Amino acid sequence: MNIPRPQADTARKTQWQRLGLVLGLLLVVWLFFKLFSAAFTPFVVAAGVAYFLDPAVSRLSAHRVPRSIGAAILLIAVLLFVALFILLLYPIISAQATILITNLPNYIKTAQADFGHIIYVLQARLGPGVMSQKLKDLATNQAGAIVSFAETAAGNIVGSGFAVVNILTLLVITPIVAFYFLRDWPGIIRHVDTWLPRPYEAVIRAQALEVNRILAAWIRGQAICCLILAVIYAAGLTIVGLDLGLIVGLTAGFLSFIPYVGTIIGAGSAVLLVLSQEPGWHGVFAVLAVFALGQALNDYVIQPRFLGDRVGLPAVWVIFSLFAGAAAFGFLGIMLAVPVTATLGVLARFWLKRYLLSPLYLDTPHLETPHLETPPGP
Repeated sequence: MNIPRPQADTARKTQWQRLGLVLGLLLVVWLFFKLFSAAFTPFVVAAGVAYFLDPAVSRLSAHRVPRSIGAAILLIAVLLFVALFILLLYPIISAQATILITNLPNYIKTAQADFGHIIYVLQARLGPGVMSQKLKDLATNQAGAIVSFAETAAGNIVGSGFAVVNILTLLVITPIVAFYFLRDWPGIIRHVDTWLPRPYEAVIRAQALEVNRILAAWIRGQAICCLILAVIYAAGLTIVGLDLGLIVGLTAGFLSFIPYVGTIIGAGSAVLLVLSQEPGWHGVFAVLAVFALGQALNDYVIQPRFLGDRVGLPAVWVIFSLFAGAAAFGFLGIMLAVPVTATLGVLARFWLKRYLLSPLYLDTPHLETPHLETPPGP
């Protein structure tokens, strides 16, 4: 049935209006995050906390506990757990941080000596012409400059982060906003649902549910995995006798939300520290054994148990999204990286499925076969 031309023009105009509206909203959101990313950070953290705790609040609500009371109970429990964790570990972390600051010059000198020894051994085995003087200077003399640069970069990151998102903001504003998010979460979802364009309501809702499934599996599962790895690394490094084992282990575990990055950084730092603490390969093998055991448990036991095959977020996508988010919006970009990546992944699979069922993929071009004249008989 042919559509009358005025109706066809109106439908085409509506499609362009929808496309312009979507692109305009994306531009406004990008500009908003770019201009107000620092001030918006506590609200994103609060939304993440509310998203994480919403299933528990919903279960309490199903047992006739009002959402406001359930949200308050869970938030107070989380705050008490964090405070208890800080109070128990603060003396140990403070002592190890003091050791790190005190012994940092010795660590730098030891690292320079170790790199110089490695270069000397390689030069002795490979020949004098293989290792250039510039490489030896970099290994022996520039290590201090590299460490100083790392210290300055870390100081800038910590300083800029806490200059905007200070302790008062994290401890006061974030829990308050998280409480209101948790209390009003079903109402927010229903309100947003009324904004969906009616012709595409079912399709958008189905994709939103898929994004929610992936995010729930990744965020909650990855949080459990990082916590378990932090305990394994911190306990293992403390048992093998590393002076800064608790700090290195906790840092490596919490950085494990970036696939393999936490293990690599933690293992490299622990090896340098154990060489500075006691020269020899015994401590190095013990430290590497701890990280090898932790990574093996993570790959074959922890992640299959808590993540499984439900996530649908390849490791390469996660790593790229985290670094791209950090480059674009800083700490806020890191927090938004995985949700945005999950959303883009769901949309990409949806459009790929539609493309594979569309005439653009299925229809073959109708090629005219040349007419071959029958040659005349003899």
